[in-house]
Amino acid sequence: MLRVMGLDFGDRTIGVAVSDAFGWTAQGLETIIRKDMGADIGRIKELVQEYGVTKIVVGLPKNMNSTIGPQGKKAIEFAKVLEEAAGLEVLLWDERLSTVAAERMLIQGEVRRAKRKKVIDKVAAAYILQGYLDSKSSMR
Repeated sequence: MLRVMGLDFGDRTIGVAVSDAFGWTAQGLETIIRKDMGADIGRIKELVQEYGVTKIVVGLPKNMNSTIGPQGKKAIEFAKVLEEAAGLEVLLWDERLSTVAAERMLIQGEVRRAKRKKVIDKVAAAYILQGYLDSKSSMR
């Protein structure tokens, strides 16, 4: 198993997480401040190379009734462009409540609000990726 990258795609930022070499655990890596599609994908490709990533999981924000809204459509479009540009398999993963769970965990860890804002996206990316990794391990 090689490394998998998880992305929490948003309008202003992209949270990035990467798995360990065994594909067991996800660690938050960084938050990319969005500039434009070319620059955003360029940075992701740099991280793919640096960490030897073989697959990317992009969080798909769904509404609670499982429909796809405007943010979901943006994530789907981004995943298509990224798959083409990176030449890797890009999967969409239901990310409902990942940011809520990340926020709750940071609050329980007594992380100050200003610090939470800086790390929430990469923590949410780690939640998305961990959900994907856990689903794969339960299939083994």
